[in-house]
Amino acid sequence: MKDVRAVKLCSSGTRGFFKRHNMDWNKFLAEGLPEEDFLATGDHNALMVVEAARGRQK
Repeated sequence: MKDVRAVKLCSSGTRGFFKRHNMDWNKFLAEGLPEEDFLATGDHNALMVVEAARGRQK
């Protein structure tokens, strides 16, 4: 969620994204998910979150 918030997205909208893309919200919160799962959606907001996470890891 740190990376979701870093790009100014809300948890409510993010939960909707997870539902639309049949992704496991609870697993994401507990363990995270591979960036490939997000990239595969092609969603602009998902791509921004992945970039935020990559920047944090540098």
